[in-house]
Amino acid sequence: MEENLYMENILDHYKHPHNAGRLEDASLRARELNPSCGDVIELFLSLDACDRVRDVKFDGKGCAVSQASVSMLTDRIKGRPLAEVLALSERDILEMLGIDVGPMRMKCAMLSLRTLKSALNEKH
Repeated sequence: MEENLYMENILDHYKHPHNAGRLEDASLRARELNPSCGDVIELFLSLDACDRVRDVKFDGKGCAVSQASVSMLTDRIKGRPLAEVLALSERDILEMLGIDVGPMRMKCAMLSLRTLKSALNEKH
């Protein structure tokens, strides 16, 4: 029953993604591809003077898991300090998704985090 609620949440994020779009004045950006399935995410972050995520947008295409993951991740990091964003882990992504992610979908679920870490590597 509980997993059905999480699955509904994933489908809602997939059909109505939060923070979809592009930021032309992004401080950081990255694009990552999951070559095993073709999912792609491009992430745009705008930072304020205190290194907080002022705004975040994403563009991409792929399965419900990858697109819901990035939609949820953008909600999670908006307004947060970079130190907190840098500390996000695979466990955090899996907790946000709230479902058992099998080995075939793990790369899809983690594409958002991989893209975020790639963007943050520009800063450091």
